[in-house]
Amino acid sequence: MNDLRANGTPARVFDRGPARTPVSRLGVAVVHDLVTAIITGEIAEGAMLPIETELSAHFGVSRTVIRESIKRIEEKGLVAVVQGSGTTVRTRESWNVLDPVVLQVMLENDASLGVLDDLAIVRGSLEGAMAAATAARRTDDELAELRGAFERMEHTIDREDEYNDADMLFHLAVMQQSHIPLAESITRTLYSRARESARFTTNPSKDVFQQTLEEHRRVLEAIEAGDAAAAEAAMRAHILDAWQRRRQPTTRQP
Repeated sequence: MNDLRANGTPARVFDRGPARTPVSRLGVAVVHDLVTAIITGEIAEGAMLPIETELSAHFGVSRTVIRESIKRIEEKGLVAVVQGSGTTVRTRESWNVLDPVVLQVMLENDASLGVLDDLAIVRGSLEGAMAAATAARRTDDELAELRGAFERMEHTIDREDEYNDADMLFHLAVMQQSHIPLAESITRTLYSRARESARFTTNPSKDVFQQTLEEHRRVLEAIEAGDAAAAEAAMRAHILDAWQRRRQPTTRQP
């Protein structure tokens, strides 16, 4: 449901015309559009959503689908439903920004890259802490798994997709071996959504891959040495530096 204006920018949700032809998984599509309207400010904080009959006509779906969709966005913290009074958009601090749909829409509308900037900072802090924990408690079997992931990166450096998959496996291994389930869960969500953004994965080259390989080597060596402080610093630096390498070409002025 991401229609575009003539200039290529996303159309506002409620400017796309009424009664569109129903598509598969209507509820999912309606939720995505309503979340988009709220996150982009098309429906402002404190404002009321249109009534059910208006939303039903706009999206070309039944009122049952609309009710279920509003329930889903209420669960995400975006709206408050008061029987007899309508549905009000809640303030931003109430939004569950770790919800997959909310995070996805935030990234889709991240023109300034501020969300990806914040994501890199959060990932750096959490993955740095997990790398430190892994260094402090790693077993021989875990070290072997981590070395294997790193060696896979070495062997696939000339094959972009395989290298990126190996890079991901290295990070996931560090997360899992930290034995900090909450941090792992949050970081997996952030990492998986970031990887879906073209702006996060831009600017691949052999030189860039070589830099990231050396950064991963420093993380691995610190974990092997049992040096928690060095592992934390190496992982944090890698995540922040890798993002800056991707970000610069994206924001360069013509």
